[in-house]
Amino acid sequence: MSEETSGFKSVTLLLEAGNLPADLLHAVDELVARLGLRVYLSTAQNLRLIGIPAAELDDVKALLGARGAIFKGPGKFPVPKVCIGKQDCNLGLVDTAALSRLIMERFGDRMNVKPKFKIAIAGCPASCSNALLTDIGMVATRNGYDIYVGGKGGPTPLVGRRIVRRADDMEVLRVIGQLVDFHDVKTGKKQRMAKLLDEPDFPYPEAV
Repeated sequence: MSEETSGFKSVTLLLEAGNLPADLLHAVDELVARLGLRVYLSTAQNLRLIGIPAAELDDVKALLGARGAIFKGPGKFPVPKVCIGKQDCNLGLVDTAALSRLIMERFGDRMNVKPKFKIAIAGCPASCSNALLTDIGMVATRNGYDIYVGGKGGPTPLVGRRIVRRADDMEVLRVIGQLVDFHDVKTGKKQRMAKLLDEPDFPYPEAV
């Protein structure tokens, strides 16, 4: 029986760069203890609370919202999935959380974003965040970011097409904006980027 038919609900908290602030952690712990909730850490680095009694949902969201929670919902810009970056990895070349913040500062307020695409940032070519297997992926090198588009997992995985090399932060933001605009124009409801690569007007028809 699904949550929707059993009288229980769930909420997903979007965690920028996979970070869970202490205030929010304490609120989650309080709710889990009081309501007997389950906590699921998603592969997209978000946190889902499962088993919320429907009558408690508004109060749960109000409590979490007061602690700074941002909730997943239709039309929201995807929070980038990141590796830990140079702060805590000796292979890391960049501060991945800093780039994630820049992306969300530029695009986080964008409304009515059409699913289905994901963004990832890798702090080095090892690409632990699977940036090559996501719709828009940035991979740090010693000379800037290589940008990939059209990667995906699933039963028929694809490695993304490298479309830009040695990009700085501002170029990353420009390319993301261009690709999101293209995705919006070409997508009725939802679409992976991989299905748009062969469009005649795709802005990056060749790998570099």
